[in-house]
Amino acid sequence: MNKTIAIAGLGWLGQPLAYRLASVGYTVKGSVTTVEKATLLQQSGFDAYPVEISENGVAGEYKALLRNTDCLIIMIPPGLRKNTGSDYVLKMAHLLVAISESLVSKIILVSSTSVYANSQGMVTERDEPKPETLAGKQLRQVEELFFHPDNIETAIVRFGGLIGGNRNPAKYLAGRKDPADGLAPVNLIHREDCVNILMEILKQDAFGQIFNAVNPNHPLKSTYYIQKTKELGLEPPTFAPGKHAEIFKQVDSEYVKSVLDYSFKFSI
Repeated sequence: MNKTIAIAGLGWLGQPLAYRLASVGYTVKGSVTTVEKATLLQQSGFDAYPVEISENGVAGEYKALLRNTDCLIIMIPPGLRKNTGSDYVLKMAHLLVAISESLVSKIILVSSTSVYANSQGMVTERDEPKPETLAGKQLRQVEELFFHPDNIETAIVRFGGLIGGNRNPAKYLAGRKDPADGLAPVNLIHREDCVNILMEILKQDAFGQIFNAVNPNHPLKSTYYIQKTKELGLEPPTFAPGKHAEIFKQVDSEYVKSVLDYSFKFSI
């Protein structure tokens, strides 16, 4: 294999991806945000570097992260739901400058289906995103920033809501009264399918593409989360009455099938 993959963001998804990459012969390294986290990961066998990306630039051992790297996989969340007022686009622009000063020639940018508006109806990769939220708008700007840089090939992967391990959105809806959008379809993906799709992009050298990565099953939110909370032994949510004529977002993964020839393996 003899290819070196760097993962910017060795977290909930980055760590299992790193294990899988190493298991098939890639050389793998990655970054976390603090020296303490890097030390803990190093003690667990990861080649980890502390790298901090802010509105002021990129700090830490980013040059070591990027050195002799064939492909950089970026999975740095915007963190915009925390209402910190941070400028995700500016942060990522600084990261792109650092990448352009290295010899990295390929990037996989992990994005999100939140680039589509909730009122866009059924969408595939062929549909132009029309983001309405701050997070969606900034993610879309970052996609555009990274998709056409000089001398770099980029693949963008828009993951749906992430589940797997101990992560299940049903936990956050348990017992809630009158949450909205009960008639909206879910747009979810299991972590194992996330890893598989990223592996296929690398294996097939499928750069220059944008992929929606969402499980093809789209039950209604009310049906799905009531069932899942019951399975977890939690109090089911009570959804507010919805309007059947309302248009909701359903994200479909056309190119995962047609370009990568990948079929989803893990149930949501």
